Amino acid sequence: MTDRKEFRDLAPPEDAHEAIASLDLGGGTETVPLREARGRVLAERVDAELDVPGFDRASMDGYAVRARDTFGADEADPAELDLVGEVHAGAEPDVTVEEGTAAEISTGAVMPPGADSVVMVEKTDEAEGNDEVFVRTSLAPGDNVMLAGADVAAGERTLGPGTELTPREIGLLSALGIEEVPVRAKPRVGIVSTGDELVRPGGDLNSDAGQIYDVNSYTVATAVEEAGGEAVLYPHAGDDYEEMERILTEAAEECDLVLSSGSTSASAVDVIYRVIEERGDLLLHGVAVKPGKPMLIGRLDGGDSPSAYVGLPGYPVSALTIFRTFVAPAIREATGLPEPRTATVDGRMAVEERYGEGRRRLMPVGLVEDGAGPEGQRAGGGNAAGARGDTLVYPVDKGSGATTSLVEADGIVDVPPETEYLAAGESVEVQLFSPDVRPPSLYAVGEDDPALSRLLDRLDRPRYLSLGTREGLRRLRNGVPDAAVAAGDPEIAADHEVLGGWTREWGLVVPEGNPNDVSDVAALVDRDLRLINRGTDSGLRTALDDAVAALAEERDASRRELTDAIDGYELTVKAHESPARKVLAGEADAGLGLRATAAKLDLGFVSLGEQDVRVLANPDRTGKAGVEGLRTAVENVESVLADLPGYRPA
Repeated sequence: MTDRKEFRDLAPPEDAHEAIASLDLGGGTETVPLREARGRVLAERVDAELDVPGFDRASMDGYAVRARDTFGADEADPAELDLVGEVHAGAEPDVTVEEGTAAEISTGAVMPPGADSVVMVEKTDEAEGNDEVFVRTSLAPGDNVMLAGADVAAGERTLGPGTELTPREIGLLSALGIEEVPVRAKPRVGIVSTGDELVRPGGDLNSDAGQIYDVNSYTVATAVEEAGGEAVLYPHAGDDYEEMERILTEAAEECDLVLSSGSTSASAVDVIYRVIEERGDLLLHGVAVKPGKPMLIGRLDGGDSPSAYVGLPGYPVSALTIFRTFVAPAIREATGLPEPRTATVDGRMAVEERYGEGRRRLMPVGLVEDGAGPEGQRAGGGNAAGARGDTLVYPVDKGSGATTSLVEADGIVDVPPETEYLAAGESVEVQLFSPDVRPPSLYAVGEDDPALSRLLDRLDRPRYLSLGTREGLRRLRNGVPDAAVAAGDPEIAADHEVLGGWTREWGLVVPEGNPNDVSDVAALVDRDLRLINRGTDSGLRTALDDAVAALAEERDASRRELTDAIDGYELTVKAHESPARKVLAGEADAGLGLRATAAKLDLGFVSLGEQDVRVLANPDRTGKAGVEGLRTAVENVESVLADLPGYRPA
């Protein structure tokens, strides 16, 4: 029996930072075309090889003159000069300005010989024959002229090493005629996702075999590129030692840093620990931070010198959090990029959160404004002027394996290891995932419904969590979301602000043509038919429970007797389409669902009734712009319902 690796001695986070800092992530210098240099960091000083501009040029449209010919000129007594020609931008002058003469000139044009200033056209008048110009102002030499080298002088230090190249620097280098620039080389970062169950997006997925799409490869690769590295994707490695060794060795030979995600948890099938120990140098295994306990840091033999190696957790949220905290800073340092501008938001916990594992916790959280606007947002260390109101902070924790947590969280709260719980109302500081993060305009929860999905498309930046009617109402009573969507008994809306609603037809979704001749709930009880149900938080589940209870009363039986007789009654799935898709796949004879879903998937439908759906507002947020937008959308729901079979306005 293989011994399991246990994380008995977890390293403190500081040790993890030091271990990664000790690794060689490459670096060096490379030359890139200027067109591809945006976002790169200069490796060497750039000196100007020429004057910019390389000639004296006019700063505005007007007339090139000798300043001495205008001395004393004013509105009452203009200077009269003979016109000797024109000078246009991009053309070499073919005229000379001598005493008593002037030449018409365009902005950016080369100053003609003899001229030392430009009078703007608004301060002049031309004679009727266009052979003379009257100058109604006095000029000094150099007026309205940019002298050669006035912008950049030849030999001048223009940009130094370590400068990040933005559009402004690219413009300056273009003005100097530079076609290629020396920049800090990007670390090549090999990315290997591990696990026999992984399939790349776009591949054929066998869910019956437990296969899942590989989330981490693309997620981590994007994060690497955001940090300034060059991401290189490798085929995913299974749990076979030789295959794992082959892929990791190949990546180590070709890359400065190898990142793997997956097989770092302490289990008999995870072989990566052994690969690193036998093919390199393991510096650290296990960090006292949540998420991140199974993190690995070391070196892998490959090529002329060892490659740096970091093993990330397998779950996407955990992998991205650990990468952002420990690995991204090292990549930015290797590329010469500065730490990104930090942004934090001060808020207060919307709910109590208990935690007593004795590890530092990087807790993903979402933000919701109470209607008066965010409070205390800071970017780069400064307080946002004019901020008012409160920002509520709520944990986003569906488990590390939930990919939706990636987009439902706005940042993290760094919880010290000695903290056992955060009280509701307690002040916390949220580290935003980026300075661009803003709380959603509307935060709503509740029933999953296709009409609602269409309404949300009409709003700006809403966030909606499909938690079901029961959980949605519970959260609305706790005062966290702006709104909730509930299906079922109209009495559920009694204590809430009703924004509006609609009615939907519900029942049993069956195979096309209804081959089993299902007609009602009794058929599920009396015959050998398999059902796919919804979870107990769903309003549809409540409707079916009520129908079964009514049948039980009719038969003078207990509800439990009938539900026990239905094959699959407790077999539940999450979303409104999920039961229907199980039926479509031939995995069930009937599924709890909507007529609209059956029509969409070309399946049969057995109607069991209608159900009201109501959109409810938090009474303290009715004046919030996002809630007002939702109200307007619901008031115009008829246009959304027009092509949804089984739907009608309430």
